[in-house]
Amino acid sequence: MKLTKMMLIPAVMGLLSIFLYSCKTKKLAAKPAPVPLVKETPVEKPGSAPAPVEEKVILIPVAKPDFNFSNVQFEFNSDVLKTSSYPILDKVISEIKKEPSATFVLNGNSSAEGSAERNMSLSVDRANSVKTYLVNGGLSGDNFTIKGYGESQPIADNKTEAGKVVNRRVEIKRN
Repeated sequence: MKLTKMMLIPAVMGLLSIFLYSCKTKKLAAKPAPVPLVKETPVEKPGSAPAPVEEKVILIPVAKPDFNFSNVQFEFNSDVLKTSSYPILDKVISEIKKEPSATFVLNGNSSAEGSAERNMSLSVDRANSVKTYLVNGGLSGDNFTIKGYGESQPIADNKTEAGKVVNRRVEIKRN
């Protein structure tokens, strides 16, 4: 029997399709099937205590915000806050409300005018004025400690009026 081109083409096509099909099935069979992840739980024997579980806790240090506010100013020979101090104290209130359990020291100071006893008393009164403002702003009074330094810690020259004004202050510092 003589094969013609017309008969050869379908025969080759048939063999080719069988060959490709067999290669395709081999490739599929060669890939491993995905295995579901299963957490293995230990089997406990009756009457035995459960195995202890070890947990590791990693503490990441968080920087505490800086609560060093020192520009709270007062009128001469008075524990009355200057109105320019209100925005500063309002900012203090909003910052402290972010961490309500933090504790602070209110350091009262005065200029060198007057007696040392009067200046010490005035510095404590100034710190108490700031505490009252902060408590009225919604903060807990228990979080504040009062310290009076009188004229002993100036930050400016007490010989000039500008220096005296700056020294009449309360500093708010984190404990």
